Amino acid sequence: MNLAETELQIGGVKLKGIYIVVVFSLATSIGGIIWSASSLYGRLEAVEAITVPDVAPIEEEIKLIRQQLVDNDISQLSAKLATLGTSLATMAESQKNLLELQSDVSKLSNDIEAMKATVKQAELVADALSEYKDEYKGIKREIEDLWMGLDHLSDPLR
Repeated sequence: MNLAETELQIGGVKLKGIYIVVVFSLATSIGGIIWSASSLYGRLEAVEAITVPDVAPIEEEIKLIRQQLVDNDISQLSAKLATLGTSLATMAESQKNLLELQSDVSKLSNDIEAMKATVKQAELVADALSEYKDEYKGIKREIEDLWMGLDHLSDPLR
């Protein structure tokens, strides 16, 4: 069977096969177009149903923020931050130096305590020697007296 030779009889009208195919193709294409248009129309209605909020308050807030930025001189902020960074670096260096000085002071304090102990020992030795100094003076005096006595005995006429 050939499509060109096929006939269909509907209510007394004879339709050839090729016409049926063309009409069927046109009908399905028109149906597809109608369906796509309906889908597009539904989407457009959904988009139109969305209400756009009032942006006037947001615009006012943006203007206020801009004014605050201008009033606060934000353009100078980077220079101020650079100065602050330099100050912080200087302070960190000073703190490092102070920590080194603190370490040196601690060492000096230990040395001073050691010197105090040495001075205390020297004072104790000096006190002990002062006792011996008096005895030494007495012994020295006796030795001189003995020499004088020996000198007198060796030359009694003098």
